Amino acid sequence: MVEIINGIQQIGIGVLDVKKVFNWYRKHLGFDILLFEDEAVASLMTRYTNGKAEKREAYLSLNMTGGGGLEIWQFKDRTPIAAINPIQFGDLGIYAMKIRCENLIEMHSYLRDLEVSNLSEINKSYCSHFYFTDPFGNRVQMVEDHYVFCEQSSKNGGVLGAVIGVGNMENSIDFYSSMLGYSIKKYDSIETLESDNTKGKYRRVIISQERKSVGGFGDLLGPTQLELIQVLDRTPIKIFENRLWGDLGYIHLCFDVSGMSLIREKAKTNGYPFTVDSANSFDMGDAAGHFSYMEDPDGTLIELVETHKVPILKSLGLFLNLKKRNPHKTLPKWLVKSLSFSRVKKDK
Repeated sequence: MVEIINGIQQIGIGVLDVKKVFNWYRKHLGFDILLFEDEAVASLMTRYTNGKAEKREAYLSLNMTGGGGLEIWQFKDRTPIAAINPIQFGDLGIYAMKIRCENLIEMHSYLRDLEVSNLSEINKSYCSHFYFTDPFGNRVQMVEDHYVFCEQSSKNGGVLGAVIGVGNMENSIDFYSSMLGYSIKKYDSIETLESDNTKGKYRRVIISQERKSVGGFGDLLGPTQLELIQVLDRTPIKIFENRLWGDLGYIHLCFDVSGMSLIREKAKTNGYPFTVDSANSFDMGDAAGHFSYMEDPDGTLIELVETHKVPILKSLGLFLNLKKRNPHKTLPKWLVKSLSFSRVKKDK
């Protein structure tokens, strides 16, 4: 048994209309591989849903250029609520997802023509990037990145990471380094920002994984980065304060892992015990595995998934069983590419 963090599997987004959000990201950002769609009761998440097991619908979509996916999540018997106060840069929790993009200028022009809101100019500091707000109120950062798993027509790739507001930078660096292997500090600076609808003084740190060993879907997920933001001149608020997991916005960041039992023991030893644990296996319709949650020092939800089964060609009943594979070996590229059989070419 070994402990491996293979990469960011997906970022969870609470939405009002799962189909509408999926269709927009499929059409405009190339997340057109629908790995699963499932409707069930989130019975294990009552810790974060006021003690009530809520019914939900979820889609997991991927961009085969390479990167993590989107878990688009919708309550079925409850209307999700937005943050009470406008979310500010550096507030505690996931402020934005980071999406890899090979040609920022072309992507910026495309999004400008779409008339997306709050489109910033391209920032050419470390890791050139720009921000925009999707039609559903979620902040997105496009980051210049040239990793490609599979050439696609999409102007961008999948999820590269997340921008996360933290209360104490050193505590957060310790958590993400010790628990998830983000031990490489790529950038560390005190900045005064007066752009991107943001004003104030911040410490901005970008960290990445060593990736000494990855298995399973590690090549598809690719290298990742986390951008930690600490406000230095005001008291930040918690983005999900007085709201439920599944309400509108970024609800969690999910990592694909191997060796869940070892990670469980390590989390307990390090003072970050699992808050949710599916124990052995969960079933999400077409996919199955072992999932757990823990919290970073500010309560941001980190999901861990050890994948056991994924659909390859559902119409023929073909599924990939990962339970007996060597966790140090990535899946053959041709086999991962077969996920393209789940491509959706028109609106659902």
